[in-house]
Amino acid sequence: VLQGDLGPFNPGLPVEVPVWLAISLKQRQKCRLVPPEWMDVAKLEEIRDQERREETFTPMPSPYYMELTKLLLNYASDNIPKADEIRTLVKDTWDTRVAKLRLSADSFIRQQEAHAKLDNLTLMEINTTGTFLTQALDQMYKLRSNLQPAQGAQSQDF
Repeated sequence: VLQGDLGPFNPGLPVEVPVWLAISLKQRQKCRLVPPEWMDVAKLEEIRDQERREETFTPMPSPYYMELTKLLLNYASDNIPKADEIRTLVKDTWDTRVAKLRLSADSFIRQQEAHAKLDNLTLMEINTTGTFLTQALDQMYKLRSNLQPAQGAQSQDF
């Protein structure tokens, strides 16, 4: 239940509001949602193809592209042209990026790196491998600690 003053809203004129408000109004059939510019089949195909071509992560149109897509397609798919194609394109892009992230994490661990650069990753993408990566780094630290001789220990020759 919304409380307080909202608006003024004029019928038929677009206005920018927070996503939570737009979804709430849409659920009560009080508005029509206009998808962001990047939520277009041609633009998403270009983004997906670029992501597949590049070895590094490419910039996404929004740091919340996955969250926004899910929310808008769940609550306002009737306002989004070619919603099914958009869902597939965003999922393909997500899958490509997560696969690339897993390969990067695997390479990072194999090469026993000390730090990583996470350019152009969204928080949701980082969170998909965060637990795995921190546990792997913890294990690497323990292994390295066990390989180093203890300080003050004297070696013995036989």
